[in-house]
Amino acid sequence: MTLTPAELTSAVSGGIGTSPQRPDGNLKVRGEFAYASDLWHEDMIWGATLRSPHPYARITSVDITEALQVPGVYAVLTHSDVPGRNLYGLEHKDQPVLAVDVVRYQGEPIALVGADHPETARRAMKKIVVGYEVLEPVVDMETAADDTPLHPGGNLVRHVPIRRGSQDVAAEVVVTGRYEVGMQDQAFLGPESGLAVPADDGSVDLYIATQWLHVDRSQVAAALGLPEEKVRLTLSGVGGAFGGREDLSMQVHACLLALHTGKPVKMVYNREESFYGHVHRHPAVLYYEHGADRTGKLVYVRARMYLDGGAYASSTPAVVANAATLGVGPYEVDNVTVDAYGVYTNNPPCGAMRGFGAVQAGFAYESQMDKLAEALGMSPVDVRVRNAMTEGSVMPTGQVVDSAAPVAQLLKLVQDKPLPAGTSSDLRELPGGVSNTTHGEGVVRGVGYAVGIKNICFSEGYDDYSTARVRVSMVNGSLAAAVHTAACEVGQGLVTIMQQIVRTELGIELVTVLPMDTTIGNGGSTSASRQTYVTGGAVKAACALVRDRLAGRTDIGDEVIDETTEWRHRATEAIDPETGQGNAHVQYGFAAHRAVVDVDVELGLVRVVALDCAQDVGRALNPQAVVGQIQGGSAQGLGLAVMEEIQTSGGKVRNPSFTDYLIPTVLDMPPMSIDVLELADPHAPYGIRGVGEPPTISSTPAIVAAIRAATGLALTRVPVRPEHLTVT
Repeated sequence: MTLTPAELTSAVSGGIGTSPQRPDGNLKVRGEFAYASDLWHEDMIWGATLRSPHPYARITSVDITEALQVPGVYAVLTHSDVPGRNLYGLEHKDQPVLAVDVVRYQGEPIALVGADHPETARRAMKKIVVGYEVLEPVVDMETAADDTPLHPGGNLVRHVPIRRGSQDVAAEVVVTGRYEVGMQDQAFLGPESGLAVPADDGSVDLYIATQWLHVDRSQVAAALGLPEEKVRLTLSGVGGAFGGREDLSMQVHACLLALHTGKPVKMVYNREESFYGHVHRHPAVLYYEHGADRTGKLVYVRARMYLDGGAYASSTPAVVANAATLGVGPYEVDNVTVDAYGVYTNNPPCGAMRGFGAVQAGFAYESQMDKLAEALGMSPVDVRVRNAMTEGSVMPTGQVVDSAAPVAQLLKLVQDKPLPAGTSSDLRELPGGVSNTTHGEGVVRGVGYAVGIKNICFSEGYDDYSTARVRVSMVNGSLAAAVHTAACEVGQGLVTIMQQIVRTELGIELVTVLPMDTTIGNGGSTSASRQTYVTGGAVKAACALVRDRLAGRTDIGDEVIDETTEWRHRATEAIDPETGQGNAHVQYGFAAHRAVVDVDVELGLVRVVALDCAQDVGRALNPQAVVGQIQGGSAQGLGLAVMEEIQTSGGKVRNPSFTDYLIPTVLDMPPMSIDVLELADPHAPYGIRGVGEPPTISSTPAIVAAIRAATGLALTRVPVRPEHLTVT
């Protein structure tokens, strides 16, 4: 056959800008998709983890004698059985694989059991006798830095100062506030799970639900005392992530048991163990002061933020940097003083979650903007538009925003949307629903606005790249392509995007996405709204190499064209440790929300009636997926606004279940009118802008603003609980 460059790039169905069917879609809606918890291997055994019941204690003894005597038990392991480094962590290697002489949070792993049945493993686990000397836990994030040191360097993980302009300028109108953000869980439905399979040569294969295969591999290999090439990871079906799978959970534990017993080992957490087994969103206390002139123009912003990292660092240093660098919001401010502190406590470890530091800051600065509007007698939208960032604006870090920043446009779009009809008489549409708590009496309505900013991709000089391989061959007389990366599909639709890019770049309709594993180079983390940008960029670049080799050919016959490449976005830089100045981020994303709520002020019940959004996505490679991301991010923001919180007391988790930790259901989510702007970023592949996180930032403060408007209450903490709302 004849093959020309024009034919290679000719239009085919399912390319970018369309919304083709997801390759995993039918299997998922039919309940036939294989998740990591469905993994199975002949002759496999089951692993279980013994965890500390105490937030802070010395371990005085561990006796595994009785556990080893339980029939069906193959192994009971403690820290002394870890052959390599017994410490791991994303940024600081400070977290033990298995605790040695101290536990620093409730749920910290102490011992592992491998047995022929999960119930056998759990029975044996209960026979392990651990002696504890219980210690007074450090739980207050504001005083933790000066409290009992939990780690050799003290309890301050990172302090990020931002200094811009004058530090002592005055203003005509000043508003201050103290704000709190509770600990939110990622609440992914698929629990932590994986299968470790030992090989005869002492190596191991791990099939795992994760967000970052290569960083998992490096940490697992170090703990096992093996070279990385002897630890092979393959991505299994992932039932959601949202940041909670970026850290290790059972990866090392399953491999330890597999290598010790010589048998495949499966581990699956139940829901309670999942709450103890992964990091959460950092709870925060934030102090803000905004100064403005009489026209509403911001003169200065001063902020002091505390973020509770819990017992181990995880990604706290980067979360603190995000909170600080984005802490003023999408506004032009010449004079900025910000101090953000991340600390160790004996609360549950906290790390990555959708929004990553920008969520906590966003609730505080948007609450302040509403307070400023009230003090000035301006509308909430007008005071925001008065200070809205635009392309060419300068961030508090000194970085110039060099692509679209349509903050005012987004606000006006949501403001101009039609408002929903008045309070309904249908019980299903009232606060409390069909529980029949009200027929409209005591129900008041409020409208609120918010806008947010989020960095896209990794920051502060991190070498952020992805690797992609594209192979083209003839199949049944037609061109077919296969694409291979280690970038994790966690439900967001990356597999679809990669197919769309290959179809667009090579004009080949039949595109297969190969299993994601560590036999190819690093794909980076599925986080920071980065995969379409970075892995999409890598796939596009690999396609260009393939196209170059095909150009001018008349027929490829039995030949296989195979190209692998790495792709990096433009460089960032570390911020100055004294002033916070520097080009820290690659790209910024913006979203605005308008929320309409009905509040039963007698019972403190809230129904979100409407949650409309406008967001700039640069270019919508898959319009349906873009809308889905905006809806999903908004849903998690709604959860933080009115229901989601891991509640702790003295470092102990009070609600480790979906019975007591509430998440929005389809009945809680209102209709959403969504405007998608496509203002291309000239620095990004196809002009795209990360989509997944910005709607999580502005949805929470918009809902709380609406509740304030309905009730007249200050509401300085999220989630807003019923007891916060009853008006007497």
